[in-house]
Amino acid sequence: MQLLRVSHTGVGGSFRDPSGFVFTRDGTLYRQVNEVYRTHYDALMQSGLYDALVQARLLVPHEECDERAATGDVAYKVLRPERIPFISYPYEWCFGQLKAAALLTLEIERIARSFGMSLKDASAYNVQFRGSAPVFIDTLSFQPHRDGEPWVAYRQFCQFFVAPLALMRFCDARLNQLLRVFIDGVPVEVASGMLPWRTRLNTRLGVHLHLHATAQRSLVSSAGTAPHRTKAPRVGSAAQAGLIDSLRETVRNLEWEPQGTIWADYYFNTNYSDEALAEKGRVVQRLIDRAQPSTMWDLGANTGRFSRLASARGIQTLAFDVDPAAVELNYRESVRTDDRHLLPLVLDLNNPSSAMGWAGEERMSLQARGPADAVLALALIHHLAIGNNVPLTRIASWLSDLGKALIIEFVPKSDSQVQRLLASREDVFPTYTKEMFERAFAKHFDTLDVTTIAGTERTIYLLQRKGS
Repeated sequence: MQLLRVSHTGVGGSFRDPSGFVFTRDGTLYRQVNEVYRTHYDALMQSGLYDALVQARLLVPHEECDERAATGDVAYKVLRPERIPFISYPYEWCFGQLKAAALLTLEIERIARSFGMSLKDASAYNVQFRGSAPVFIDTLSFQPHRDGEPWVAYRQFCQFFVAPLALMRFCDARLNQLLRVFIDGVPVEVASGMLPWRTRLNTRLGVHLHLHATAQRSLVSSAGTAPHRTKAPRVGSAAQAGLIDSLRETVRNLEWEPQGTIWADYYFNTNYSDEALAEKGRVVQRLIDRAQPSTMWDLGANTGRFSRLASARGIQTLAFDVDPAAVELNYRESVRTDDRHLLPLVLDLNNPSSAMGWAGEERMSLQARGPADAVLALALIHHLAIGNNVPLTRIASWLSDLGKALIIEFVPKSDSQVQRLLASREDVFPTYTKEMFERAFAKHFDTLDVTTIAGTERTIYLLQRKGS
């Protein structure tokens, strides 16, 4: 699986920081530390903070190495960090994942203060997930803390975490998608205007969002342009600790319970009896074992029932679903079982994550982060072909870009789930047949296995991409 793509000498998402950047060479990931960051890097390593965070599994470890720098004229050191299995983005996370990333950031800031250091950045993009566990990945975000100085990353933390979490909690769980629009975090002024009035009665949200937004509007009005950071008066260490505690309680008290979901109870509303569903699991497991992937993407994973057939075998598994409630339930189960091989993510396959940011290079598209060794597409084809009018030929071509092997379920028109899709619209899909499905996919895949699930009219295929 291609994890990171190099643009010129560095990975697109790391070019903004003058302290250094990430690059790859011969398939190995490196981080260059520039001379301008020498003092801060040495302070991080010599203070004991780096060792404490790595030991607590809060920060990715690295090794200093003798690899040639990407731009030697400004380089101080070259590091070889642990590589994250898959790079995901905040707009792909469910509520629980964004909350976990926020609490991780605050815990790191709390620990850093005890070592005389502080985070200069509080971007959600500094966090990734190893399975269900968040981890901080930006070694160059630390700087020595000086008494009396406010936390310079406060505004950034509010924009990347407090604002979207509050919107997800009080408005709609899908509003983390605003992070696709506001790549530097949701402005507190925007969030304040969208939140219901009653949130102003919440003491902490009143301070960190609504009063914060008022201060931002005042600064914009007086200066004519938006400030880069909110300036604050000098404060003592106790007040700073109180700020971190207040932010932590703000985040902890934001709770969201999945409800009103379309798909969370999907397994109980299909044509599958308990016996047929168990048989489907056995078939999928057999095909996964035959494909022997190291990485698998489950498209339309729902709450992850079939994703776990792969992750339980140590396969790095991504479980994508459009429903944030289903993904939330999947994530909670992953946390409960400490599943280190399964990463649930929110993704609309009809509008998947695209390349974003400066020159379209800072955030990678879904396709750029593949292909996976295998793709699982169960009970999905009818939603794409009938629910969203995507021709079978286009679906086959797209899936061949995402994975080398494909385990896919064909659901015929006679199935109740397809009939439900057709209940409120004209059937203009004469080519949606098993024969046409097989013909479309035969252009891109070789068929290795075909199994009809007993007691149903559904068929599961194991396909291998031509040339793989």
